[in-house]
Amino acid sequence: MDVVSGLARWIHFLAGIMWIGMLYFFNFVNAPAMAEANKEGNGGVITKHIMPRALAYFRWGAVLTWIAGAALAGPWLGKALLLQPPYAAIGMGAWLGTIMLLNVWGIIWRNQKKLLGLTPATDEEKTRARRIAFLASRVNTMLSIPMLFFMANGFTHKSAVGL
Repeated sequence: MDVVSGLARWIHFLAGIMWIGMLYFFNFVNAPAMAEANKEGNGGVITKHIMPRALAYFRWGAVLTWIAGAALAGPWLGKALLLQPPYAAIGMGAWLGTIMLLNVWGIIWRNQKKLLGLTPATDEEKTRARRIAFLASRVNTMLSIPMLFFMANGFTHKSAVGL
């Protein structure tokens, strides 16, 4: 393995841990905690101090994971995205990751900005944004399961890793 592909592999791996770790944090820890904190009138502290930072790591972890994955696939990226053997498995992972990345930036972040007060929104728009962001995040959580499977198993063929 050359230095570039070795670095790409580790960056992809570490950024992926950040991205999916934050995704799971939002879905399994933060969402229920926010509901309780809001009932007690303490949700503003989380929204003001934790969410902007956590969402930044979440968004940029997604970008870095995708870019490093594309670099890792290198000359096989096109064949992988076209699901050509022996690259079809990693291609499925790449497509799922791409859908998830677009979901993060196009749906989740756009709606979270309203909830964080970064984009003006009425209370009704915030209620709608909260639901949309929640559902999009749950979709990504479900997509992460097969995406991780394909990511972990995609480059098992020797020609797919340049050996």
